[in-house]
Amino acid sequence: MKLIYVGDPMCSWCYGFGKELSAFVKRVPDLPLEIVVGGVRAGATDVLDEAGKRFRLQHWTRVAQASGLPFDRDAFGALENFVYDTEPVCRAVVAARILAPDADLLPVFRALQHAFYAEGRNTTDGEVLAEIGSAALGRVGFAVDAKQFHDVWASQRAIAATQADFKMVGTLNVSGFPALFYEVDGKLHRIAAGYTTVDMLEEKFDAIERAGVR
Repeated sequence: MKLIYVGDPMCSWCYGFGKELSAFVKRVPDLPLEIVVGGVRAGATDVLDEAGKRFRLQHWTRVAQASGLPFDRDAFGALENFVYDTEPVCRAVVAARILAPDADLLPVFRALQHAFYAEGRNTTDGEVLAEIGSAALGRVGFAVDAKQFHDVWASQRAIAATQADFKMVGTLNVSGFPALFYEVDGKLHRIAAGYTTVDMLEEKFDAIERAGVR
């Protein structure tokens, strides 16, 4: 039995959901959490123009209202020649998984989110990702320096593993992020499709338990 979380660190609703998910996993401490990165804009090459920034900032307003989490709107607006490609940040999550297979990756995932949304950092840049990712792994008990993190992040192994995650999302029948599943004996039970509060997650989880899936 385990939880499977499908998301992208540069998906704003996933950022909002992070606080709810962290609270939920504390309520079910015996269940491991597997993270599958989704690649919401993986491989994008277009430079984000002012209209694209305004469109995203409108979403950010709704996420901030729902979640109460901080956003640095000014820093995002000031980014120049920014390509909203989410493959690099997804690959940073995968690199952390490779470097520390036994680590709790949710704090790493959330650290990458916080860096982009609350601090306005460019999480498409490998050196920035290595700094954030290595520090986050250190906070969960795995000593990895930024160079080591960057080397793994840039490796063909990490690139291939990230693409494998993207393909897995298709097999999970996920059409939007975030999504959360409860897997029991190989069967998936969806308990979140989009932003969901911790109380709603617990309610759905309890309903599955009452149905006797064990």
